[in-house]
Amino acid sequence: MKVLLAVAALVVVAGAASVSLEELEFHAWKLEHGKSYGSEEEEAGRKMIWLTNRKLVLEHNKLADQGLKSYRLGMNHFADMDNQEYQAMFSSCLRSFNETKTRGAAAFRRQPGGAYPPSSVDWREKGYVTPVKNQITCGSCWAFSATGALEAQMFKKTGKLVSLSEQQLVDCSGRYGNNGCRGGLMEKAFDYVKDNKGLQSEDSYPYENEAGTCLFNPHKVSATCRGFMAVSSNDEISLEDAVALNGPVSVAIDTKRSTFQLYKSGVYDDPFCSKSDLNHAVLVVGYGTDEKEQAYWLIKNSWGVHWGDMGYIKISKNKNNMCGVARHAVYPQV
Repeated sequence: MKVLLAVAALVVVAGAASVSLEELEFHAWKLEHGKSYGSEEEEAGRKMIWLTNRKLVLEHNKLADQGLKSYRLGMNHFADMDNQEYQAMFSSCLRSFNETKTRGAAAFRRQPGGAYPPSSVDWREKGYVTPVKNQITCGSCWAFSATGALEAQMFKKTGKLVSLSEQQLVDCSGRYGNNGCRGGLMEKAFDYVKDNKGLQSEDSYPYENEAGTCLFNPHKVSATCRGFMAVSSNDEISLEDAVALNGPVSVAIDTKRSTFQLYKSGVYDDPFCSKSDLNHAVLVVGYGTDEKEQAYWLIKNSWGVHWGDMGYIKISKNKNNMCGVARHAVYPQV
């Protein structure tokens, strides 16, 4: 409501001072996302980037209106960043998969003769998924993906949904190969929780957006883990089975494209999205098909509710492993 009133006021001013539509939209966008800049020069530079992204969004959405694109873009809180700057924010979010040692983790794959999974799944509807969180500027996507999967499995076991502490993983799991705000891997987080005999709740160990001293309190444990399963690599059929039979699954994907940066809604399908050069960890919470019979993976991100569809994205499913969604998938056992 405050944003609408501000826009209305700006419209009145525009009538008197010949302010452009772009200027009005930029000011409304700044108000919506709480943006401010240190100098007029910085604001002018950000506005130029914003205008470039606005043009991309408008042109893309015209194609979507014509049915030529399966998803829409929007002017989210990344709209004043060029793509290189956006990529740099998350460039250290994941450690190399080649460094991973699964320590005897079992591999999950579809069993011959097994029952087929349902045509659609949404674990949010069954209470398995906490609200969308925001990693902000810390390269801790791996921790958010891991807590999301562990939250679901603990709910499955106890019937209680508790938001778990990413900060504990950021602060305390370094000797397992994770590197705080400079990247990690979900399975290394599960290994830490297993050996540490517990993970605290978000409330008892809140997120700080930076790595700090480990403050783990064993008397405040809210979740435990006895290992993890690794889904058969690059196998969307096995990933579908794992999601349907076990719950939300941690996966790694490529998010580097401008279309991902500014994604708003619909089924994301970008042929240039990499299947192997993956830079971000997220949580698959379901799958299904839209009204146009386009199959998708339903994915919870950790960039807040102002990105995507209230913090979620639908990525094209059974489309030659779009964005590498099935390349590296794991989930914890509790």
